[in-house]
Amino acid sequence: MKIPTFEELPIRKDLPAESSWGVFGDNDALGCLNFLTPQGVVDAARLVKSGKVFRLDAKMGFLQPPLFGRAKPEHRVSPLAPMANDDFIHFNTQESSQWDGLGHVGHVRLERYYNNTTTEEVRGGNAKLGIHHWKDKFVGRGLLIDAFAWRKAQGRPVNPLDRDVFTLDELKSAIAHQGSKLEPGTILLVRTGWMESYEKLTAAEKHALSPMEKMRSAGIDASREMMAWLWNSQVAAIGADCPSVEAFPSDFSDEKILHYRALPLLGLPLGELFVLAPLAEDCARDRRYEFLLVSAPLHVEGGIASPPNAVAIK
Repeated sequence: MKIPTFEELPIRKDLPAESSWGVFGDNDALGCLNFLTPQGVVDAARLVKSGKVFRLDAKMGFLQPPLFGRAKPEHRVSPLAPMANDDFIHFNTQESSQWDGLGHVGHVRLERYYNNTTTEEVRGGNAKLGIHHWKDKFVGRGLLIDAFAWRKAQGRPVNPLDRDVFTLDELKSAIAHQGSKLEPGTILLVRTGWMESYEKLTAAEKHALSPMEKMRSAGIDASREMMAWLWNSQVAAIGADCPSVEAFPSDFSDEKILHYRALPLLGLPLGELFVLAPLAEDCARDRRYEFLLVSAPLHVEGGIASPPNAVAIK
């Protein structure tokens, strides 16, 4: 099918500006994951050369305390028989590394989620946009943009624990510096340096930044130009090693923030708190920043979000 350009959106006059509603059908639940194709999986598999595997999820409970007032995970081992055990895990799906599902954030002014889905539909079972629709769709070419290393190579200071915006021009320059290429159907990962910076904090410092009103982090620009580039490049999803993908704090009364533009308007999945430093170090060694990325979100009917359960395979 012919995909309209960002400048051609929306496809009908009755739909919101800058939205992809209806492009993949009025009942679509995949959004930009539609850019991942069987041929793309085959091509991505050919990127495996060394057999190295990099887990992209942080462990549950690594945030001490969890950010934004979310509950910490609970794990209990339960004896099943004299020499057998079960265990129980209770956790918020966004407590650690996560994919934001399309039912996570709706547009504040439109009061709709992706593809004109209502709050009642999302909170009443989320059959239309549930994370279960993604259970076997998240496989394809991954590309790392090491924006953190690129900034340092330019001799420019970067503090991942402060609001620092990586612009579209910077991301493009980092891709060129790496010798990489953005191709249709790519799952894009952006390293800001936030995760490793967080790990170096004291317990008191971690506690101080955990409330939403205290959180500060580097992230990508949320401009219209950024959205146009991501859509026109047919990026399937974008993840980062920071808490919000976009720079934080964000003004949630502003409909121009990334979460409103990406999730409800374009259907672009956002991944947060990914572990990217070990992958970045290996990419810098062999100068290969592309890889096969496999992610298996939880198979939960109507789920809102999910740990990525993701690996990069080089």
